[in-house]
Amino acid sequence: MITLASDFGSPYPAAMKGVIRRHTDAELIDVAHDLPRGDPRAAAFWLRFVLPEFPPAVHCAVIDPGVGTDRDALVVRAGSHVLVAPDNGLAMPPARALAEEGTDEEGAEGGAEKAEEDDIEAFVVDVDEPESQTFHGRDVFAPTAARIREALDGGPAAATPEAVSETLAAMDGLSPAADPVDLTFPEPSVERDDASDPVAVDGEVLAVDRFGNVVTNVPGGLIRGRDWVRVNGELTPVAETFGAVDRGDRLVTVGSHGYVECDVNDGRGDGEFDLRPGESVRIVPDNVSL
Repeated sequence: MITLASDFGSPYPAAMKGVIRRHTDAELIDVAHDLPRGDPRAAAFWLRFVLPEFPPAVHCAVIDPGVGTDRDALVVRAGSHVLVAPDNGLAMPPARALAEEGTDEEGAEGGAEKAEEDDIEAFVVDVDEPESQTFHGRDVFAPTAARIREALDGGPAAATPEAVSETLAAMDGLSPAADPVDLTFPEPSVERDDASDPVAVDGEVLAVDRFGNVVTNVPGGLIRGRDWVRVNGELTPVAETFGAVDRGDRLVTVGSHGYVECDVNDGRGDGEFDLRPGESVRIVPDNVSL
């Protein structure tokens, strides 16, 4: 299969599908085309969360505020998966997640982190003069994804990581990337007491979903077992489900991605907590009991 993700909305993804269909009859799956506009970091967060649910595939992801500039077009192998994306960091967080998914931690010399690095390869796409300077999704990334899918006879799901690597290395128009742009997510700062229990966490908002749920970079384990926390000074209940609080009430919970969210039951957490992507958030466990 080939998955497609972008911030294009409609109708631009249809043009990408048309180009792909001229070259391959591979199954096409839309991941999302309403990813945060012009925000590779937020898009990378969601792709890191979603793409590991797929079997090995070619993933074409285009969030490209630098379209038409001298930024490279990139192909990244992560295990048996292949990502096609602009070289703005977008591909690297999901690539690490895909590589980790296929890593045998016990058998990896140096641990899982080294194995992940060893199971990621990046290539630059040698781009001829594209038809336009504003729609490389159609003119560069879609045809590259289709060409890779056809070169992998049977598709990535039928190939070992070694076979995918050999196929990409042998393809015309791809050359090893010397220094692809990386993108990492900030780590929270955790203050601990003498017993090494967290007493305050300074984190950052990574993304806000369409429901207004505020996703932070704070690992969920830091609030599990708590009844209340203070979010930027405001006392807020910790709940496992939205229904644990009344409609319109605030809550803090752990999302399916494993990070702390600041939410509202049947409302928008970004408005109630006054938080936006990139802003700081301080979470302090409180000893008040329910």
